[in-house]
Amino acid sequence: MKIGSGDVPAGGRCKRTLGDIAPGPASLYHRLAMSTQGVQPQAAKPKLLVGDIWNFAWETFCTNKLRFVLTSLGMVLGTASLILVVTIGLTGKHYVLAQIQAIGANMIYAEYQSGGNTNLKAAQADYLTIQDLRAVQAQVPGIRAASPMDELHDRLVVGGGKERDILVLGVSPEYRLVRNLTVLAGRFFDEDDNRARSKVAVITTSLAKALYGAPEAAVGQGLELSGLPFVIIGTFKEGVDTFGQSEIAEHTILIPYPVSRYFRGNDAIKQLFFSVAEAEDVPQATAQIRQVLQSRHRPESVYDVQNLSQLLALAGRTANALSLVLLAIALVTLVVSGVGIMNIMLATVSSRIREIGIRKSIGATKREIRWQFLGEAIFISLTGGSVGIVIGLALPTSVRLLTTVHIPISGWSVVIALAVSSLVGIVFGTVPAARAANLDPVESLRQE
Repeated sequence: MKIGSGDVPAGGRCKRTLGDIAPGPASLYHRLAMSTQGVQPQAAKPKLLVGDIWNFAWETFCTNKLRFVLTSLGMVLGTASLILVVTIGLTGKHYVLAQIQAIGANMIYAEYQSGGNTNLKAAQADYLTIQDLRAVQAQVPGIRAASPMDELHDRLVVGGGKERDILVLGVSPEYRLVRNLTVLAGRFFDEDDNRARSKVAVITTSLAKALYGAPEAAVGQGLELSGLPFVIIGTFKEGVDTFGQSEIAEHTILIPYPVSRYFRGNDAIKQLFFSVAEAEDVPQATAQIRQVLQSRHRPESVYDVQNLSQLLALAGRTANALSLVLLAIALVTLVVSGVGIMNIMLATVSSRIREIGIRKSIGATKREIRWQFLGEAIFISLTGGSVGIVIGLALPTSVRLLTTVHIPISGWSVVIALAVSSLVGIVFGTVPAARAANLDPVESLRQE
């Protein structure tokens, strides 16, 4: 009986070998057979090399291409889903954090809560003052900008003669920096307007559209607040839409803080806003501001000093949790594909029982048989995983190249995908490999 060569030809073309005896690389069968001639039995056990394992896997692929492709398709979809899920999770996380940071990542705000006594009259409340703001600026290092905020309410005729409630905030020019406000038309009031107590106003774009039809049309117009005439010098919007959940409402007017004191008649301030130069200084600056404010007021007075660090951390944890849920769904796909690989490999073992018997009869050990079929399972899973990784990376990379959208790509997702692909091949290829290794050679040779 003639045994042909089963080495993979140059160019990667497949070659059917060993005739009707057994599929697989015949060069290995030939070497195993020749090694049993003229030598002692204990020396007739050639080592199965890694290259031989991959040759077996390649010959199996060449013999059953369609089955191989259909089996590895699950791994392609699973690993591509894993890459895309990680990418989507990172994109969502970066978007949410960017939205929160646009409100003012380095912002710290303080306000008076209570005096510790529920029966305390409003006249005896220990409110914040402009002197508190100046004390913080003098005693806390790293303060880049600061602004008081006084809150007033008025009514204006808006669209069709209907009166609407208008929120009026008295702030300083640095409020624009602290809150990352964007001026769309005109300008924001400056220190000269602040010192001169100029009766100027900056209004939201929503209010400008309701009053005058367009933000640009509002600049230069006049309006009255509690009988006092103001000139609109600009329109603004928040760096990110907070949907009315911040201190700025849809219809809001900003005026210089010294002018707002005219309406209130006292020095009480609702909130103080601060911005530090570096984000890592926010927690320390928050504690220092709280200490300064508490030292300047009655011991029983309570002041709430907060920043967006907790909100950023909560958003980050939420995004990570969502990513883990999506990742678990992608892993389920990989597990299902692993079950498919195991079923196909079990069918492969059943159809190649005679081949296994021939191999064992010429000296192949259980370990070598086990590694042969385990190598085939790993080959299927790694090939499918590699194709899935290419597809998973191609989509976000194309978006980055063809559009201005910056989509983060994680290198760790590629490492995880390769590791999981290998693990799936090992785990779900173990049962078929063990079954093949434990077959009796005499009974196997009787199989037709």
